[in-house]
Amino acid sequence: MKLVNKKNVIPIICITYTIISLLLTTFEIFQKGEMNPTQLNMFLFLLLSVLGVGVLSQHYRLERYSPLTMIVIQYLSAEVIILVSLKAASYFVDIHPNGYRDMTISFSIPYFIGAVIYYICLRLEVRKQNRILETLKRSRE
Repeated sequence: MKLVNKKNVIPIICITYTIISLLLTTFEIFQKGEMNPTQLNMFLFLLLSVLGVGVLSQHYRLERYSPLTMIVIQYLSAEVIILVSLKAASYFVDIHPNGYRDMTISFSIPYFIGAVIYYICLRLEVRKQNRILETLKRSRE
């Protein structure tokens, strides 16, 4: 049995890269006893990725709304979480005057690209499931 095949090679590469990068970065931080801005950004992007995936994965809770409303609610929810987190962080560290704008842009562009891909794949999967259901209905008649 092959664990890696044509369908899952890219996700496996991404997962492996992420795990290795995080482990090596964590090791460097413990070894040097301090975190540099590049390492901080790496963990920040991990948190933003987790937030984006988490928000998108909750689409089923908003199915009663139109797709556009659902996307706007999800995006605004994520933005509120980011801005509130940044405000909380500002009590412990100095935030650049453009920090709120920069965080919004840093999250928004990848989020919208990911959301478009996510919803296209979701729509294709729904169509596929509908075709399967239609085929099953016809076969029972």
